[in-house]
Amino acid sequence: MSEKFTLGVNGAAGRMGQRIVALAHADPKLDVTAALEAPGHPQLGKDAGELAGLGKIGVPVAAALSDRVDVIIDFSSPRGAVAAAKLCAERQIPLVVATTGLEGADRETVLSAAQMTPVLISPSMSLAVNLTMKLVREAARLLRQIPDGVDVEIIERHHRYKEDAPSGTALKFGQIVAEEMGQTDHVHGRHGRPGARPRCEIGYHALRVGDNVGEHSIVFGMLGETIDLTVKGSTRDCYAYGALAAAKFLVTKKPGLYSMADVLGF
Repeated sequence: MSEKFTLGVNGAAGRMGQRIVALAHADPKLDVTAALEAPGHPQLGKDAGELAGLGKIGVPVAAALSDRVDVIIDFSSPRGAVAAAKLCAERQIPLVVATTGLEGADRETVLSAAQMTPVLISPSMSLAVNLTMKLVREAARLLRQIPDGVDVEIIERHHRYKEDAPSGTALKFGQIVAEEMGQTDHVHGRHGRPGARPRCEIGYHALRVGDNVGEHSIVFGMLGETIDLTVKGSTRDCYAYGALAAAKFLVTKKPGLYSMADVLGF
């Protein structure tokens, strides 16, 4: 395969899709040749470069993929991710799934595409978030030895437009902690008189404020001291850069399921 490869963006008219188009266009190793959106989308037919603030790049937003691409990045919706997964499985196109909020049958459909083509799915495309996940796992593994126990709370902040709560990233942090420390109860907020905090729970708290692009704090509380591991995004570009790194990684891989840990090499 040549050093430069072709990229399709599913959800190209959305906020993240536009940033993917813009940053990929500036990358000498990438060539954006397909911009996809749902049938009936109001931006169909418009130039993806113009939507992204680049000027025309000769790639109209379309509801169907006409020419083959080397890899597709999906930053759309659960329904859009399912459509992308079916398309990529059928045509054996590597797929990076950056869409969050996938549940139940939708998630299973996306995962099943990995039987036919390489699929990378992650609750967050941020390289810093994925590194923090590794740090959280190590902290949880070591702290489980504390005789008096450790209380774990996860606080996340996102913009007012985010539809799912807690975030998929927050839930993944909780899964990591539970795997290492053994908590069985996952509590979403508290009110009234819930009583003393049991050791078997992880608490989640979701804030939706302004234009916050993403912030997660994992709090390990002990008697007399506390550890906070916090990761913050300053712009949405952190997710776009991570998705592009994932696409470059995935394009040469065999069918199967991959994660950002594979991209980062741990």
